[in-house]
Amino acid sequence: MLKDIRTKSIVLRRTNYGESDRILNLLTENGVISVIAHGVRKEKSKLAGGIELFCVSDITYYEGRNNDLHTLTSAKMLEYYDKIPVDLNKLELGSLFLKQINKSADNIDGPDYFNLAHQALSALNSTNKLGLIEAWFWFNLARLNGEQINLYRDVDENALDEKTMYVWDNRESALRPQRGGNIGEKEIKMMRLILSSELKTVLRVENTDIIVPSILYIAKAINKI
Repeated sequence: MLKDIRTKSIVLRRTNYGESDRILNLLTENGVISVIAHGVRKEKSKLAGGIELFCVSDITYYEGRNNDLHTLTSAKMLEYYDKIPVDLNKLELGSLFLKQINKSADNIDGPDYFNLAHQALSALNSTNKLGLIEAWFWFNLARLNGEQINLYRDVDENALDEKTMYVWDNRESALRPQRGGNIGEKEIKMMRLILSSELKTVLRVENTDIIVPSILYIAKAINKI
């Protein structure tokens, strides 16, 4: 028996279908789903306002018989991140975040990827600390994808020393001691905070501009960006 399901969602991808329909990849609190929105491209469609890019919506859909393509029956916008589409840097970063989540979260149940996207988009909309937002996103995407990131012991299994400088060894996913390295006590503490805290907590830390480039390099390297 087909049933209606209500959840929050973020649009990952939209594809025009037929004369007036769209097929949508939606990131929901229950994972990624594909839905068809009938007639959404018609001028008076009641669904159109709830499936914009860079917004969080309250949607209802009923399950398809083969569980691959569902049918969207209602969509109401809850939050619209209006500052992202009008800022090229934020637009490119937000689009990249959603593209990567669309690759990673397929066939994954649960709210973790939704929470990741929700926090990242909300922060992009409200602050210009783009490097710190990006570092937080990549580290936590890697964590959700099962990457083991060792920020307590170096490549030789020695406990990290606050007086030692390190470089990142991507093959070992750990830090390697090196004189003149670019990773020290402040960078290590920030990376630990990033992997253990919500983004709003991380953004409260002041004077991060100097350490962000080194942290962001590691975050991208882990994700092969």
